Amino acid sequence: MTTLTIDGADLAWDGDRAVLTGVTVTARPGEILAVTGTSGAGKTTLLSAMAGLLRPAAGKVLVEDEALTDRDHAVKLGVVLIPQDNGLAAILTAAENISVAVIATGGTPAEARRRTAEALEPLGLSGQANQLIEELSGGQQQRTAIARGLALRGDVLLADEITSELDAANRQRVIELLRAEATRGAAVVFATHDPEAAAACDRELHLADGEAIWARP
Repeated sequence: MTTLTIDGADLAWDGDRAVLTGVTVTARPGEILAVTGTSGAGKTTLLSAMAGLLRPAAGKVLVEDEALTDRDHAVKLGVVLIPQDNGLAAILTAAENISVAVIATGGTPAEARRRTAEALEPLGLSGQANQLIEELSGGQQQRTAIARGLALRGDVLLADEITSELDAANRQRVIELLRAEATRGAAVVFATHDPEAAAACDRELHLADGEAIWARP
């Protein structure tokens, strides 16, 4: 069971003016935390800090009691990020994108094959396993990125606007899968602009005017 905490953080990119100031939030095992706000409010910035991609200008990011230093450190501590832009390799198949990620984080080839199949099936992608990413629709690519994140079985799962390309049925399925991850014991953070998706989460942190305000603590 792993807790991720941002403590009094100011978050800015490359010395620019802070996108968010004085942010304190804890993602707890067994819960889904919704991060909401308009486009540009800082949702991706906050998840980037949680993922070790952005070092705070002030304050700190802790996984348990260990201060996060960078993305490699976050991966080692079990922090999985499903990015908004999907981050898939276009020249690989859907299954290869997932298997490579599982092996890179210590899984055996046999484990990678099994976890890949288990992750693709509930997202309705078993039939697309051997298709190249560039051959898939935007929604299929997004579901593949979600499958990859789920296959990694992180202690902390960060999901950045991962339902934006999906229809209502697939959005609901993804929320159910995030709930299953929380039930497994992961701390799940779900950045979304969808009020219905946010309502399905346990707590909601709303970003506006550079601040993080609890909508539902």
